[in-house]
Amino acid sequence: MAEYKKSVGDNINQVLDNIKSACKKSGRKPEDVTLIAVSKTKPLPMLQEAYEAGSRNFGENKVQEIMDKYPQLPSDIRWHMIGHLQRNKVKYIIDKVTLIHSVDSLRLAEEISNQAQKKQVDIDILVEVNIAGEESKFGTSREEVFQLVEEIAKLPNIFIKGLMTIAPFVANPEDNRKYFRQIRELSVDIMNKNIDNVTMSVLSMGMTGDYMVAIEEGATMVRVGTGIFGERTYTNTQ
Repeated sequence: MAEYKKSVGDNINQVLDNIKSACKKSGRKPEDVTLIAVSKTKPLPMLQEAYEAGSRNFGENKVQEIMDKYPQLPSDIRWHMIGHLQRNKVKYIIDKVTLIHSVDSLRLAEEISNQAQKKQVDIDILVEVNIAGEESKFGTSREEVFQLVEEIAKLPNIFIKGLMTIAPFVANPEDNRKYFRQIRELSVDIMNKNIDNVTMSVLSMGMTGDYMVAIEEGATMVRVGTGIFGERTYTNTQ
């Protein structure tokens, strides 16, 4: 296990250095960018090592993984639901997550609102936009996002904090710069509408391969998994 500690800690420090470099290049403050350690499929000891290296924000794709890990790790961890969320699973995480990044329909938002009311909590969300129009990706379209935001904003106990996107998988991160810029522009357009319960303070965009470009284009949260924990591990036992 010793090699994990070295590699996870070193990797986090490297990512944080890269964030500083990208911020310096674009005239931003490093403290304005939150690093989310994407811990999906990773075992608890690796998450603990990331925690010991300073990580407090962890991103998971599956509700079950949050449910499993939540009680076994320190209580000051901020859990982020970054994967596609099914409506029937909302009730399990509504009082456990800091932010749901992947809200892409009014029906999902309505269920989140309903469950938040039941648990008497307020929940922050991001609206997921499929900015590149990829058929394999979830997310609302850039044309539909304005109406969706206005409808979600009317729901109780739910607050829109910004936008999220998953850019295409590319060999050259520069190829995604235009998409990150488009998300930033969308957020400004939405902000200018001055909708109640809507702020556009969060832009969740950029992953291991392209987060530096995303930061240069305005990302306030980057979701880094492989860059911290190494390649994903899958098990067939669950």
